[in-house]
Amino acid sequence: MSTAFPDHGRPDVSSSVQSSRQLTSQSGSNMDEVTQASTPRSSVTNDKHGTAVVTGQTSATDTEPAPHVNKNPNGQAKQLNKRSLDYVARSGLAGGLAGCAAKTVVAPLDRVKILFQASNPQFAKYSGSWFGLAAAMRDINHYEGLRGLYKGHSATLLRIFPYAAIKFLAYEQIRAIVIPSRDKETPFRRLISGSMAGITSVFFTYPLELVRVRLAFETKRTSRTSLLDACRQIYNERVTPSPAKSAPSSKIASAPVSASAETASAIVNKTVPTSGLANFYRGFSPTLLGMLPYAGVSFLTHDTVGDWLRSPLIARYTTIPNSQSSRDSKHGSRTQLTAIAELFSGAVAGLVSQTSSYPLEVIRRRMQVGGAVGDGRRLRIFETARTVWLESGFRGFWVGLTIGYIKVVPMAATAFFVYERLKWTLGI
Repeated sequence: MSTAFPDHGRPDVSSSVQSSRQLTSQSGSNMDEVTQASTPRSSVTNDKHGTAVVTGQTSATDTEPAPHVNKNPNGQAKQLNKRSLDYVARSGLAGGLAGCAAKTVVAPLDRVKILFQASNPQFAKYSGSWFGLAAAMRDINHYEGLRGLYKGHSATLLRIFPYAAIKFLAYEQIRAIVIPSRDKETPFRRLISGSMAGITSVFFTYPLELVRVRLAFETKRTSRTSLLDACRQIYNERVTPSPAKSAPSSKIASAPVSASAETASAIVNKTVPTSGLANFYRGFSPTLLGMLPYAGVSFLTHDTVGDWLRSPLIARYTTIPNSQSSRDSKHGSRTQLTAIAELFSGAVAGLVSQTSSYPLEVIRRRMQVGGAVGDGRRLRIFETARTVWLESGFRGFWVGLTIGYIKVVPMAATAFFVYERLKWTLGI
């Protein structure tokens, strides 16, 4: 029986063992997959006793995000797009609010400085001394009240918000183009970025600056000129063309040069409107020339002093721990300065920039009030500079500089401080 049917009556042991091994292998692989899925960032190591120990490997995406650093849905650091509408809106808002805060702080000093620069007859006796500032402010407060110290401030705020917004926004955009990476960041490139940003902002907001200066220059005690009245007055002013010949210039210059200058002057007088919107751009040329050193040196000095204050030697005293601002990945993040360090950086920036551009600022103020004093003739840059020289000499280009120093320190410090803090708050 057994020899006739050799396969019956005994189990197939080899096939059973093979099936068991296959099931065990499949279940083991399934368990490994489940284990890997449950601990994707873990590894198994053996301690000194041979016991398996699971150690977690935490990646950068598992840590808490740094303050104000944008993250994408995967938890990775998100690169800032400075061309995006969101970045443009946030940086413009931060710049505009920073400018308004700075101008509000120094509005009384700004009023007195304009009166000194434009040689207002009632306040000329106060210029040139430290005590003149206090005396001028006391007289304004006595005759016009506290509101007199803020005369023209409404026009200032209307101008300064778009001006500061465009300036800081343009600086961020131009800087991203001129300085594409960290190794390209040089003082010259910083200077160019700041200068171009200043020119861009002043081009769009200069008419409001002119109206503000006119309102601040006015010292009438019987009536107040409204913003609309000032605009109407400037628009309707008739400009007297410059004479074809000038005796002083003919004596100084040679005949061919004088003839060329007279021809160019005649062409300009025929082409430049004598009234209308052109009146809102009185003094625009020296403004552009003055903005080149002012804005450029301001941003250059602020960034340079900020780099010094962030040096490892003193960083623990001047920076806020774990406060990296989220710049684009090309430039890396910057640690926020403390309040005192940021105010100091902005104050130094304002001080240096004010000194470098003050003579051109004096010429600009005189040209801006040209329609309110004198014969109404539109003076050019060199004519205005010659008038200042003949009236007061070399000191005439620096009149009111002491007030400028007193004013520019809190103004620039406030502007840069508010701007940097708002950028940090808004995550840009």
